[in-house]
Amino acid sequence: MLKEYYKEGVTEAGCDEAGRGCLAGSVYAAAVIFPAGYTNEELNDSKQLTDRRRKRLREIIERDALAWAVGIVTPEEIDRINILNASILAMHRALDMLKVRPESIIVDGNRFKPYHDIEHTCVVKGDAKYLSIAAASILAKTYRDDYMDSLAKEYPQYDWTNNKGYPTKKHREALRLYGITPYHRKSYNLLGNGQLELDFT
Repeated sequence: MLKEYYKEGVTEAGCDEAGRGCLAGSVYAAAVIFPAGYTNEELNDSKQLTDRRRKRLREIIERDALAWAVGIVTPEEIDRINILNASILAMHRALDMLKVRPESIIVDGNRFKPYHDIEHTCVVKGDAKYLSIAAASILAKTYRDDYMDSLAKEYPQYDWTNNKGYPTKKHREALRLYGITPYHRKSYNLLGNGQLELDFT
């Protein structure tokens, strides 16, 4: 079972993002604060869960959390500030929207930038170690998946319903055939072998 907290006795927010490696779409991040003593044996890293379980757990997280929020950074912003900075910005935006101010922040991964004067700790594979980070990974993943499903209705040829914007063979073949959409990240190597072949005009 995942750990309840990193630092005992403080209001702790867990943060994680979804969509860093995608060729298209915004990057999403979530922040979650659980009440003291909260446990849930079902929570786990979102990548280890089925889509159905993630959606069911999202409802439970939103019901049980002391506070939760989702932050978004657009493809245009990603191209301007790079994906690492965009991922951190999305987490900061999620933290901005929390109805409860955390006293400490734990973040999945090994990179973060200070958020105001609140102490933070980076935890590699934190989404498989701490409840709040696992919950944040589930919220970020499910809200981003819903967003990509909505974009897929506008651009069905890229198979976003299935690949969610990640660089699958079908996605890259569609890029070769149809070019880019307004949702593609122009700073990425979209074809996997250089992007000079694509028309960005």
